[in-house]
Amino acid sequence: MTSITRIDPGNRMSQAVIHNNTVWLAGQVGVPGESVADQTTTILKNIESLLERAGSDKTKILQATIWLASMDDFQEMNEVWDAWVDRGNPPTRACGESKLATPDYTVEIIVVAAV
Repeated sequence: MTSITRIDPGNRMSQAVIHNNTVWLAGQVGVPGESVADQTTTILKNIESLLERAGSDKTKILQATIWLASMDDFQEMNEVWDAWVDRGNPPTRACGESKLATPDYTVEIIVVAAV
């Protein structure tokens, strides 16, 4: 039987789960009320930290799902994403619009990566 490792488990969810050399991250959000660019920067730092704890890094991201509170923020988020993503190893990616936990959150990013 293969093991399952949970990073920062809570009552409702874990921040990451590792199974079969794959890590799934929970949706990451920034500081409520900050700009789209600042929230995106914080999120990507959180993603890097969780990936490191899982034994992975951004070059191993397989898939990213990005939720924006408004697609009007697509360009601002992409400017931060494009500066961060590993150009030699870009993941698959989808971006859509959705209501997030509170109106102060403008970006949420979910990633799956190889370990």
